[in-house]
Formats: sequence, structure tokens, C-alpha cells
Amino acid sequence: MLAEQAKAIEKLSLENLELRARLGMNSRNSSKPPSSDGYDKPAPKSRRVRSGKKPGKQPGDPGHHLAQRVDPDETKIHRPDNCEKCGADLFDAEVSGIIARQVFELPRVALFCTEFQAERRRCSCGAETTGTFPAEATAPACYGPALRAYVCYLVTRQHIPVARVAELLRDTYGAPISTATILAMVKEGAAMLEEFLAQVRDLLRDADVVHADETGLRVEAALAWVHAVSTGDLTLYHLDDKRGTDAMDAMGVIEHLHGVLVHDGWSSYRSYENVTHQLCNSHHLRELEAAGSIEGQSWVNDMSTLLSATWQRVLEATAAGQRSLSDQVLAEVYENYQSIIAAGHVANPPVAPSGKRGRTKRTKTHNLLLRLDAYEDDVLRFAADFAVPFDNNLCERDIRMVKIAQKISGGFRSTEGAEAFLALRSYLSTAAKQGMNRLVALQRLFNGDTWMPAAPGTSP
Repeated sequence: MLAEQAKAIEKLSLENLELRARLGMNSRNSSKPPSSDGYDKPAPKSRRVRSGKKPGKQPGDPGHHLAQRVDPDETKIHRPDNCEKCGADLFDAEVSGIIARQVFELPRVALFCTEFQAERRRCSCGAETTGTFPAEATAPACYGPALRAYVCYLVTRQHIPVARVAELLRDTYGAPISTATILAMVKEGAAMLEEFLAQVRDLLRDADVVHADETGLRVEAALAWVHAVSTGDLTLYHLDDKRGTDAMDAMGVIEHLHGVLVHDGWSSYRSYENVTHQLCNSHHLRELEAAGSIEGQSWVNDMSTLLSATWQRVLEATAAGQRSLSDQVLAEVYENYQSIIAAGHVANPPVAPSGKRGRTKRTKTHNLLLRLDAYEDDVLRFAADFAVPFDNNLCERDIRMVKIAQKISGGFRSTEGAEAFLALRSYLSTAAKQGMNRLVALQRLFNGDTWMPAAPGTSP
């Protein structure tokens, strides 16, 4: 009887902890989006170490302001008519000085129409030959490459809904473009990116460090998955109806890697044995914060402090030109890490099997402890090799753009439209990372001169 009572109490205690953990979750201590916080949104809390400098412009910084141009597009002279003192006429008076003020204004905008006329000329032999139209003149009346590039920029970079893009073009340029035409322009741009996407895929396969992440996306009123792999120079998106390794293999990157894969610890990434793993420590810090605030275990605060302090050491050593922490410092970090893990095991003793089939139920904090213990090297790899980042924030920022598009428009009505959006997002993100103006890159695309990415470490 007492044994059954003890089991019941233990079960209720675990359920109580789980419910408290759920209630205490927010965007700061879990992977929940900020939009889910509602009116109980926690105050911002930055882990950035204070530099000691005063806020604002720093001494020696040139600053930024609107400067006058030496070659204004138009100059207007304003002459005084009469003397302010005596009222005399100043028409023939000497000019003693000039004060200049410049106003920067948007020009009047309207569609610029160019008519191309192909002449037909009859040879003395009687045959007629017709002149050749330029590539952009595809029909008796059509929109040019600059406008098509601008439409794709508004839809895939600025995430403006298609109907509002049509409204913007009508209000600003007087262009009566239908939503169907806008969608056709986006699909047209994506269709020209096949060679670009293949090159990005090949460059990612050769990269030493690659980030990976995935997120859900509403497509045709159902849940689909967007997979992203990226580096500081490259971004590639892939749409699939699956989340696991089948979808990752279909993307054609991760299974070909031989370097370090940075990810959030999801089990499907762990199945790839061809890579070395680095777990995202931003996820760990959020989970540790949740465990400390909900369950009050002291070891989680110690682990959070150790990870943050080690990352700060890495930043300082990198600034000093080092490539890794010294063996002595690394040994100290690992020793402290293992001591904290040992304290965690004391606070979370092994759970006795329940006798039922399946995994033994544990608290989130206990599962976090076991993960940090099992993958110690994958947590601290950033300290041994400075080429490996502390977190997976790079890919999370890349994939956040997809969520922003969904939040604005609610999802995609067709799979073809979603794939076109992701292809252009891959193009624009990669171009921006390599210092290319996004709009210029799109204009080159529609002019038949697709911008291609440079290999990492080379000039684009």
C-alpha cells in the first residue's frame, strides 16, 4: 500500500513539474515565438556583456548625416528684390555671397514606355528580312525586366502581400498590374535560378561549417516543412512534406558534408555520421533559464554561467588573434563542466522504470541534463575550434524570414508558389551575404545575366 502511494506521489510530482514548466515557458526561456507571449511578455533580457562605453556616437566615429552634393540635379536662384534697410531696388546690386540649402526629394514616377520597331526590308532579290527585337520585348505590350525585378523584390524580400503589391504599383506608377501577373513574374524569376541553386548546393557541400534548421509552413492549407542550410556566405531553402532525414536527403546537402554541422539537437540531424556536430548553445541557455526559474536547481545557473563565460573568453581570444583556447584553459572548462553535470545528477537521481513499455518519463530539466552529459564535446566544440560558432543563430535568422512571410500573408495557396518564393529567397539571401545589392541581383536575373555566388574566401 505504501509503495503504491509513493509511486502515485512521484507521478503527481512529475506531472506538477511538467505543468509548471509549461506555464512558465515564454520566448525567452524556450523556443516559443515572441508572438505567443501575449500581454505577459517578459521584459527584454540581453546576455551581451557591457562594454563600458557610453551609448551613442563614439569618439572618433565620423557619424552619419545627410550631406550636400557638389552636383545637384537642379539649381534655383532666389534673389532679394529690395533692401531690408532702405527699401532700394536690388536688381543691379552686387552679389556679396550665396547661402545654399539642398532638398532631397523623390522624383515624379511613371512607367517609361519604349517602343521597339523592327523594320522589314526587301532585298533586290525579292526576299524580306525583319530586324530582331531585344530580349525584353516578348510581346506587343509587356513589362520590362526592371519592373519584374522590382515586383519580385517587393514580394520575396519585403514580404508585401501580392494584392498590396498590385495596389502599390497602381498608386505609385499608375501600372494596372493584376495579382495573377505578379504571381507569374515571381514564378518566372524562380524558374531561371536552377543553375544558381545547383551552384549553391555544391558550395555548401564543400563548406567546413554548415548551419541547419527547419520550420513548419502552411502550404495549400496543410503543414509543410522548410529546411534551410546556410553559411556566412550562402543560403539554401528546400520545401518538403516531411521533417526528417528523407526531406534532408532530398535537399542534397547534409549527407555530402564532411565538416561541422551546427544544429539545435533534433534527433534527425544526429543520424548523420559523416559530420561532426555542434549543438546550439542559445537553445541550451534558454532551457537552462527555464529550468532555473521553474525547478530552482542551482546547477543550471552554474552551467549557464559557464557557457556564457566560455563564449566571452572565445570572443576575447579571437580578438587577440588566437584560434583556440589554450590546453590549460580548455582543461579547466571541461573540469568545471563535468563538476556541474555531476551536481545535476545529484539533483536529478535516476528514475526507476515504471514497468510499462516505452521510455521512462523524466522532467525537462532531467532530459536537458542527460543531453548535456551525453554530448559534452558537441556542446563545447566552439571552445576548441574558433571556426565553430557558439550557436545556430545564423540559420535561425535565415529561416525567420520564411516565418515572417507566413505571419504577414498566412501561408501559400500552392506548392509551386511556395517553392518559387524559397528559390528567390535563397538567391536574395546569398546575394546580400556576399555584398551584392538585392535589387541589382534581381535585375541581372531578369536581364538574363544571373548573378552567381563566389566560393567562400574568394571575392564575389
